[in-house]
Amino acid sequence: MSSDDPTRTAVCILGLGLIGGSLLRAMSVNGRNAFGYNRSATTVDAAIASGHDASTDLEATLRRAAELDAVIVLATPVTALRAVLPAVVEYAPNNLLTDVVSVKESVARLIAELHPEARYVGGHPMAGTSESGWEATVSTLFDGAMWMLTTEDDTNAADWLTVAAIALDAGSQVVPAAADSHDRAVAAISHLPHLTANATAVVGAGESELALSLAAGSFRDGTRVAGTAPALQRAMLEANSTALLNALSETIDRLTQARDELRERGTVEVLVDDGHRARQAYEHIATGARQPISGVTVGAPGWAQEMRRQAHRAKVWRG
Repeated sequence: MSSDDPTRTAVCILGLGLIGGSLLRAMSVNGRNAFGYNRSATTVDAAIASGHDASTDLEATLRRAAELDAVIVLATPVTALRAVLPAVVEYAPNNLLTDVVSVKESVARLIAELHPEARYVGGHPMAGTSESGWEATVSTLFDGAMWMLTTEDDTNAADWLTVAAIALDAGSQVVPAAADSHDRAVAAISHLPHLTANATAVVGAGESELALSLAAGSFRDGTRVAGTAPALQRAMLEANSTALLNALSETIDRLTQARDELRERGTVEVLVDDGHRARQAYEHIATGARQPISGVTVGAPGWAQEMRRQAHRAKVWRG
């Protein structure tokens, strides 16, 4: 059975950590029929105690998803997908899939390998904290967040709208993008900052306890994401290795240039000035009112290309 309204279908979430658990909360608050799976009984018990529908039985959860024609959200770490997808193929092969993993090309390749007939629209909500687990989940995590949805030339329009409705219901704004463009972007603005945060933390802590006792806002904010569980960081960063290598190489080149200029000329002017301008450009976009994508009918000829074009101009899809 399925809802008469395809944008209000049931949602089955596999993985109830920070993102998956917060999505379960958000969908429940919104009135969706939402339920989830997690292999940890402790997590499931906590979710049930909070009034949510959860189970440690993956087979039963997926059979229920198949019966309801629920959208299945893959919310496990990327390293766990290879173990979960075969069960999806066996028990819910016809359900629409999406995910909330922070890389898109590697997930798409894995789904193509293990579930080549899958209906799949990739997703990545740009939301989170350095905390993890059910205890960190909140229904408002996605409020105002950018939620990227893969929008390729061959993306099924009806499936895309169904997944977009989930993101909108969670309180997000939808950003259409191709998988490769997404991975390059997040390498620069999400994955690279994890590495630089870890480097800053190591250098600061290695200086002396005096340095840590003096550390204030710039150290605290600059190292926040280094507090994320190392296994989660590694899974995310290593899954986007090609794009991250390129971003890391550019960063090393800029730091090397700054080091040489400081040593030879006593200045770091170039990097500081360029960085200041870049930060101002970010603040202009981040604090301004996002313009909606307009003039596009999802499913019309060229809709995906036009969506991507407008998204590259910082526009968002609001339905």
